[in-house]
Amino acid sequence: MRRRANPGPTRTIALVGLMGVGKSSVGRRLANRLRLPFADGDVEIESAAGMTVSEIFAALGEEEFRAGEARVIRRLLEGPPIVLATGGGAMMNAETRALLKERADTVWLRADLKVIAERVARRDTRPLLRGKDPLTVLTDLAEVRYPIYGEADVAVDVGQGSHGQAVDAIHKNLRRHWRQRRRAETKT
Repeated sequence: MRRRANPGPTRTIALVGLMGVGKSSVGRRLANRLRLPFADGDVEIESAAGMTVSEIFAALGEEEFRAGEARVIRRLLEGPPIVLATGGGAMMNAETRALLKERADTVWLRADLKVIAERVARRDTRPLLRGKDPLTVLTDLAEVRYPIYGEADVAVDVGQGSHGQAVDAIHKNLRRHWRQRRRAETKT
């Protein structure tokens, strides 16, 4: 029996989840696998603003950062399909969340909070963590954000394994998601 070719993605793949879960590092590898360009939302925001994320937070505040983030994500979603690593709070903006649902396949990357806390504690570049206990902050963020992240098309646990294992799991779950969407589209 001959298998049908599995077409590549026709929409952007947007990775969502808490800071430090691996959206950027895994996203680059996933983009490679899918032969798509990769974009890191924070890097794109920094480029558009001419400031680092930390500088934007310090000078303009989180609200203005989120507004800029929403504009950048909208611009990226208007282009051809890419793999997009979103910022941890991007999905909290209702308009951004709706736009991601409309124009992207969203993948929630999950990992144990202790694992994430160990990762983010290695660098002092995250404004939401400055001078605070990472595990406490992540626990508080998870409580608010997990119900929203749960709206993603696909959820994949990526904690302890290698980046390659994470890419394999994401790709497998995305293929399943694409098959289900194609079936639903052919029924209508």
